[in-house]
Amino acid sequence: MTERYETVVIGGGQAGLATGYYLQSCDQDFVILDAGDRVGDPWRTRWDSLRVFTPARFTSLPGKAFPGSPSEFPGKDAVADYLESYAEHFDLPVELGVRVDGLKRNGSSYLITAGDRQYSADNVVVAMASYQVPTIPDFADELADDVVQLHSSGYRNPDQLQDGNVLVVGAGNSGAEISLDLADEHETWLSGRDVGHVPFHVNSKFGRYIGVPLVMRVLYHRVLTTDTPVGRRMRPKLLSQGGPLVRTKPQDLAAASVERVPRMTDVRDGYPVVGDGQILDVTNVIWCTGFQPDFSWIDLPIFDGQVNPKEPIHERGVVSDAPGLYFVGLFFLYALTSSLFTGVGRDAEYVVDHLMSRPHPSSTGRLSA
Repeated sequence: MTERYETVVIGGGQAGLATGYYLQSCDQDFVILDAGDRVGDPWRTRWDSLRVFTPARFTSLPGKAFPGSPSEFPGKDAVADYLESYAEHFDLPVELGVRVDGLKRNGSSYLITAGDRQYSADNVVVAMASYQVPTIPDFADELADDVVQLHSSGYRNPDQLQDGNVLVVGAGNSGAEISLDLADEHETWLSGRDVGHVPFHVNSKFGRYIGVPLVMRVLYHRVLTTDTPVGRRMRPKLLSQGGPLVRTKPQDLAAASVERVPRMTDVRDGYPVVGDGQILDVTNVIWCTGFQPDFSWIDLPIFDGQVNPKEPIHERGVVSDAPGLYFVGLFFLYALTSSLFTGVGRDAEYVVDHLMSRPHPSSTGRLSA
């Protein structure tokens, strides 16, 4: 039996829930499929000390404000609980424990498979982030067997590490914040190039009320978009290298005695080698080397390999070569805020508006042979 809907949303995080909000306001017949046991689980599994970059007033989805003080920076568990309460508040049709493993065309509609379940839909919104498969360099296998290795996706707190020093590989936001988390208990090296940083502390009064709104609501949200020349010029660089440090500053790392070293380039005799040829005698390595998207389960000709062979060809989330297929939640899908709470609602509203402008055959019968 195949379950039929007008629209199937794949992913029940902030992108999928925002999309569901707008679909519900248009009286669409839809379902949100999510592989987790609870709404918000991807946030619950991140490191314990993680806090978002934006105060609560900028960490909300459409229709429901984030609870608590609007000037506080929520932790990861508070974000997860907010997402769960959001789905409950609007009674969004989220089906949990459903891992989608196939998407293809089936005549004039789409066929979605998830194990032994099948769904048919006129429209599909893939509401997933670009951060799906952890990226670890091949030479990680050459590290000594007694060196503890973790990717940032598996790091929770310093208790996971053995005694001794730590090399954090990757000096972006995750690497910098995890380095500070470790520095009280371990001698810590941070390997990687200087990615730059925003010129204020987000926790300061200036940061909370002027700096963060200026960066997140103006620069990242309205200036760095695919509609502006500077946004189009910066987008390829940001896609490949990521953005500047937001919360952490170089002086914060120095004050915590985190030692900066060049980019790790190799392994020699079981230990890391950095760009200046120095061999680091470490007992722990944490890979903050990012993620790759994984849309290998999509059997459609929507990837061309020119910019990023693992991401789809789209314009503001609309896939012109596959009418009725949309993406929300990708990094810099439209703006630098597209994967953040600040921007995901705008992108969701845009794709739902486009979706509603299409002619739709009736597909409200729940089951078909």
